[in-house]
Formats: sequence, structure tokens, C-alpha cells
Amino acid sequence: MRVHFIGIGGIGVSALAQYYLAKGYTVTGSDFTSSEITDDLKKDGAKISIGKNIIPKAVDLIIYSPAAKIAKTKIPALSYPEALGQLTKEYFTIAVTGTHGKTTTTAMLALILIRAGFDPTVIIGTKMKEFDNTNFRAGKSKYLLIEADEHFASFLNYWPQAIVITNIEADHLDFYKNLKNIKAAFHKFISHLPKNGILINEKSINKKELLKIKKILKVPGDHNAYDALVALAAARALKITDKVSLKALAEYKGAWRRFEIIKTKPFILIADYGHNPQKALATLKAAREKYPKKKIWCVYQPHQYERTYFLFNDFVRAFRKAPIDRLIITDIFDVAGRESKKTKQKVDSQKLVKAINKPSVIYLPKNKIVSYLKKAVSDGEVLIVMGAGDIYQIDKEL
Repeated sequence: MRVHFIGIGGIGVSALAQYYLAKGYTVTGSDFTSSEITDDLKKDGAKISIGKNIIPKAVDLIIYSPAAKIAKTKIPALSYPEALGQLTKEYFTIAVTGTHGKTTTTAMLALILIRAGFDPTVIIGTKMKEFDNTNFRAGKSKYLLIEADEHFASFLNYWPQAIVITNIEADHLDFYKNLKNIKAAFHKFISHLPKNGILINEKSINKKELLKIKKILKVPGDHNAYDALVALAAARALKITDKVSLKALAEYKGAWRRFEIIKTKPFILIADYGHNPQKALATLKAAREKYPKKKIWCVYQPHQYERTYFLFNDFVRAFRKAPIDRLIITDIFDVAGRESKKTKQKVDSQKLVKAINKPSVIYLPKNKIVSYLKKAVSDGEVLIVMGAGDIYQIDKEL
């Protein structure tokens, strides 16, 4: 079988491409720009065109990113959620979802399942060192562990035997409009479970165990300890002993751009993917907890005009509370196909800085950040580069 992927460099689509490569299928693909992900896929045998969407004549199936616009074709075509949804019916699928924390919880649960001998296939929204720095693991068992995205109600395409919900909060309001609609979508997703299905949520965990979990983890912060508790509850529901689970959790090193320490000299550089108010604040609190006496800087790139507009007041409150010394906010990352002209006229980073109204918070355009930091950040200080857009490019320059 020959499968062509449009938007093959995306974190979800690329994992599915790796799945088909592992199954021995012929994989081709296209994307606007090259990246570490597309380079790795090429090494694995995928043929990828950059900048142009060239669909080979002999293709049996097209799988495309939900962000992509595709022309009508006689070739069967599925969006990434639709294609993944088909796979969920073929396995004992465990789907991890939630407003935030789902990537870390999926990563932690993956390591527990592996240590417990479940040998799962894993599709996750980040690269893991344990998976040879990829976002996919090919297992040989009936178990499939996936990170289930709630945006655009994508998870309604999935039919799991177990659902793990980290939390439900306001986000993606460009699509959902309000929290009531978000909760309704989650309730509908839960209805996809079979009668004997497993549901893990906030009620499934014992918060009194938070401190015990926190002591064994290599990754800092109450939010990571909470994610570990959720993963532990899921493991218990699957009859995995705490001895196995706790050992796996203690060995978890963290994931790509999730409080990822890039270097420690001459200053400590940390990359983080946080892009909603709650996660940004949780990460900055974790940084202060880990480095109580060091000066902490953060460069933050807001992700999407719609999110920044709808959660504007939440961002203001979060950054006012952030226990750090200096915050630089750069321009909002424009997410192609998901922005409205009206919203872009109503909000920008300079308005956000003005509303936060703290002398320690400034605005800088992205092209001036590196030169500013090289002069301002001293040896031994901590610098966190945060955001879900292209801000990670600054990590490389530093």
C-alpha cells in the first residue's frame, strides 16, 4: 500500500507516517518547510517534497493535516484524526486527553506500559529520548496509546477502550466559544467508551499522594506531579503494580520542549512548549521551585491571535503572578488558517505587556531578542524560551 501525507512535518501526522513506515508501506509526503522531523522521516525511507505538494500518481490513500487545504481527488483521502480514528478500532486503545498535561501524562504512561511488558504502539505529541528522539513507538501488542487532541473536537474520531482526562479548562475558544461547549465535547467523547471501558479523570486520583510522587520525579513542579498521579491511576486501572509504575515514573527524563534543559553553561537554557495561561504559570512556578535563588528570565511567544484574544485576561493574571525576574513577550505567532482579521486587529503583544503593567515585563520583536539576551543574561542565570510557535529557533541561536 502507498500512502501520501500532506503536512507530513506536523507532530501528529509525522507519527502516523512513522506507523505506516514501520508496517512496511511506501510513504511519501509534502510540507511547506523542512524540519528535523521531515529530515528524520527521510532517513527512515519516506520521500518528501518541500514547498510543493506533489502527489505521486500511484497512491492508494492520502492523509492530510487538518490545517491543510486539499483539492478534490479520486484517491481516498482522510484527515489525520479520521485516519487515526480507524486505527483506534483495530487496537485496545488508550486515549489521553485534556486541556493541558496530556503530552506529559501520555509520555509517563507510555514508559509505565513498556516497563510492565504491555509493549504498546505509541503516538504522542512530542519527541521522546526513549523513542530515539521521535514521537512514535512501534509495539507488537494489541495496545495503542495515543495523545488525543480536543481542538476541532478531533478526539470524536477516536474509539478507545480507555480514556484518560487530565483536566478540562477553557481553551480553543475560537472553535468552542465557551467552556460549556468544551465540556459537552468531552462528554460526547466519553460516550465512545464501551460498557466495560475505563475512564480516568480527576476523581480517579488521590491528591494526598502528590508529595510522594513529587519526591521521586526528575521533572520539577506540581503540574508534573499531578500528571504522574493521573498516569499512575491509569496504570492501576490496567492492573499494573505501583512498584512497576513508580520505577518508570522515577526514570522519566522529560520530553522535547517540556521544561527541556538545553544547556547549563554559561547560563541555564530551558525550552518549553507552554502556550496557555495555566501551563505557562505552572512552568514558571516549577522553574522558581527548581532554582529558588537564581535570576530567572522568560521569553514568551503567544500562540495564535484567537487564543490570546479570548484568554487575554487569563494571560494577564498568569504573568502578574509568575515568580520570575524578567519577562520578554514577543509578537504573537500567527497560526495559518486559524486566525480572523477582526481578532488580529483587536489584540497584539504590546497590548498584553501594557495590561500586565509590570516594569519587569517588556515587549521585543523576535529579531531583536537574541542580541538583547546576549548582553543582558549573565552567567549562572536561567533563561526559559516558551511557546508553541517558532520561538524554539532562538534556542538554536543561543
